[in-house]
Amino acid sequence: MSEKVYVEPQNSIPVYDECDILVVGGGAAGHSAAIAAARAGAKNIILMERYGYMGGDVTGGYVIMVPKLSWYDKSFVRGLQEEWFTRLAAIPDAVLGPDLSKIGKSDDAALLDVWARIHGCVSESEPKRLVRAVYYEPNELKIEMDKMLIEHRDSIRVMCHTWGTKPIMEGNEVRGVIFESKEGRKAVYAKTVIDATGDGDIFRYSGAPYSTLADGKTRSSTTALVWRIGGINWDLYYEWQKANPKSGMALRGALSKIAGFPCAPIASSRNDVCWINNWHPDRDCATIKDATETEMNTRNTIRDVIAYLKEACPVAFRGAYLYDIAPQLGTRGSCRLKGEYIMTVKDFAFSTKHDDVIAWHSTISRVNDCGPIEIPYRALLPQGVENLLAPGRHLSADNVAIDWLNLIPQCVGTGQAAGVAAAVATMDGVNVRSVDIRKVQNILIDQDVPLPRNDRVDKSYTEVCEEHEYGLYTELARKAKEDPDSLNDYRQW
Repeated sequence: MSEKVYVEPQNSIPVYDECDILVVGGGAAGHSAAIAAARAGAKNIILMERYGYMGGDVTGGYVIMVPKLSWYDKSFVRGLQEEWFTRLAAIPDAVLGPDLSKIGKSDDAALLDVWARIHGCVSESEPKRLVRAVYYEPNELKIEMDKMLIEHRDSIRVMCHTWGTKPIMEGNEVRGVIFESKEGRKAVYAKTVIDATGDGDIFRYSGAPYSTLADGKTRSSTTALVWRIGGINWDLYYEWQKANPKSGMALRGALSKIAGFPCAPIASSRNDVCWINNWHPDRDCATIKDATETEMNTRNTIRDVIAYLKEACPVAFRGAYLYDIAPQLGTRGSCRLKGEYIMTVKDFAFSTKHDDVIAWHSTISRVNDCGPIEIPYRALLPQGVENLLAPGRHLSADNVAIDWLNLIPQCVGTGQAAGVAAAVATMDGVNVRSVDIRKVQNILIDQDVPLPRNDRVDKSYTEVCEEHEYGLYTELARKAKEDPDSLNDYRQW
């Protein structure tokens, strides 16, 4: 890499616009932040997005399955996340997953057998039970996310094809953001900035402390380029795997060998289409080299993977063809905030309670059998920097806990909370660090977000947690209670 330095001349940057709340990034976190802020009463919001559509990994990265929205018979991940699927439900083949009325069912062998063919829809632990996991069509969700913004056009101004690159700082206070676009470099001033870029594109240059990709052995240290296959029959593929378990395992191993990195077919919302997820190891999605190699190496192997599937499992893939390739890189991890609270494995192993809880989510952690954990507002607050919030996959967590916190539900949940907090701060005339957290929590509950220890939330949510020990009946959790230092061995998670 070159050691040369170019000294940029001093430049006057035009101010494009001003607002109360500026959301940088229109992915799951940013879109949710803007919508939630508008519904909480904010009137002057700008949503800045580098692509021409909303959703980020959800719609552009084709991460088209949202896992673990329920635990036992309770839907813990609600709010805007559940609204996506409620809105899409009327559209043919737009969503697939167990209905809310059936989650937690463990006594219907027929239903369990049907949903077992769709990954994530049946619990891994005993007793086997239906889980609210939803597969969706990304292009239909693109349309619906636009519609949600259009419904709030009086409050939200959308700026597509604009890349927020640098915060405008006055001392330790963020006053806005500089962005790049086809119109050149310009600025937006704002009272509150929400960094929902996923890679900390704003907080990294604000002076706030942050972590980089620290460990190459976790899911978060992998990248992907998702693509889809049409002309298949998923039901027949499932039955073939069930009848030929050794062949099914061999097929997956062969695919990874052909590609040169782990990859696997996963169901979609349609029986005749599947997606190929992949995991390029030890990759940082915020570096040029890793991002470029992920894109090109994946595309270079697509034809070989399809050819092998047609030969190895013709019963399901005989007519397979390349359906499409995700328009953007699949991003999992790069930079993470070191916020006022850093989430760790202990939050999962000991069911930590937080007075400033803003999301109470079931997750994918085996430590507590995917049970709900509390995400505090402090995990979105940078240290030492004012007027800035950082929800989404770069929230404040260590390099193990982030694996369970950077998925779509947590991006939506923390984004929704950040939007409400920014709206409350604006209307009360305070900064987001001093916001009335009780007011934020009550508005979130109004927006269909269940939170613990609140009289307005159905007590059965807490009862199911207490009945099932918050999932701390697992061998991993019991081991942690006996030896807290065992939590440091991330390989067992």
